Amino acid sequence: MSTDQHTVPAPVGGSLLNTTTFTCGVLIAVMATIILIRMFFGLASTTNVNDGYSWGIWVVVDVFIGSALACGGFCMALLVYIFNKGKYHPLVRPALLSSLFGYTLAGAAITVDLGRWWNFWHIFWPGYFNVHSVMFEVAACITLYIIVMWIEFSPVFLEKMGLRETRKKLNKVLFFFIALGIVLPMMHQASLGTMLVVMGGQVHPLWQTPMQPLIYLLSAITLGYGVILFESCVAASAYRRQIEVPLLNPMARVMLGIMALYLVVRFTDLLVRGVLGYAFQLNAAALTFWIENACFIAPFLLIGTVEARRNPARLFVAGLAVMLGGIMLRLNGFLIAFDTGPGWSYFPSVPEMLVTLGIFAANVLGYIIITRRFPVLPREETPVLPGENAQLAH
Repeated sequence: MSTDQHTVPAPVGGSLLNTTTFTCGVLIAVMATIILIRMFFGLASTTNVNDGYSWGIWVVVDVFIGSALACGGFCMALLVYIFNKGKYHPLVRPALLSSLFGYTLAGAAITVDLGRWWNFWHIFWPGYFNVHSVMFEVAACITLYIIVMWIEFSPVFLEKMGLRETRKKLNKVLFFFIALGIVLPMMHQASLGTMLVVMGGQVHPLWQTPMQPLIYLLSAITLGYGVILFESCVAASAYRRQIEVPLLNPMARVMLGIMALYLVVRFTDLLVRGVLGYAFQLNAAALTFWIENACFIAPFLLIGTVEARRNPARLFVAGLAVMLGGIMLRLNGFLIAFDTGPGWSYFPSVPEMLVTLGIFAANVLGYIIITRRFPVLPREETPVLPGENAQLAH
């Protein structure tokens, strides 16, 4: 990495007490209260899950969607360490931090959704391993990936504590953990798609395909870059910093290339299986299918040219559109277009939604605390005046 003072990470600084952190704290407190009630009085006391829909938003949103939105660190590692694009190095730490919180909280959330949560340790005990289960593979990979990310991110804490010698020793083996940090998310993101495949006819034909492992992997990589676009713009606006357009511009082009491949795979699969006609029926599944894919197509219209990618507002909206597309892909497969038969239905309860909001708030609060107190974002000597990022506001 360049030693230029503008690329060396540094704490943003500033007060940790403001409206945003206070709001996050309240939401986290509400979440903690609901989780305690759930732990002592069971799932029925706080959720609307049932025998037909045993997975509610705590699994689908907090885990399946949350882990996909936390792929930024893995995606930047692909660019910087596999494709040797060192110029993107300033984006690595912020992306890794976002992934770190996203995956850690997703891993914690799955425990809340277990019926017999006190048996969660079975996942880690060899005597209970079912090596033929796709769910075991997902759980094992996510657990290992969380550990790997904490190790990858540890140089940030070592720098803050002035432990230079320890960091030098860690750097000698860090390449091994970086390699694991690329392989593990590729494995479990593909396996999340496999979970749809094993559900058989309960999944609508528009989303039930043996190609789901590849579709989920490609969409997760696309989401990773979309989140980086979104997060970089929001962080720049919130901290009054320069938006890193020179880096986001070419990275967005990479995102568009992967998204084009995703769309080719997605629609080729529908054509080959002869199920594209379902997308033109007058029902909710068809409507949500087109909303999902419109979100993936929109970025080509928003940032399809080099000039358009120089516009921070367009980068922000494009990143948001990609995120919504990935969210809809997973919501459609696991909830909206998921049918377990007559007599069963599901809509999340208010406590379920509050817990999900609380997990999101914990992500935001953690990001604020770490970026303000630890060297994550590139150093900026002169803060940007509010008007200089005006394009984002429009």
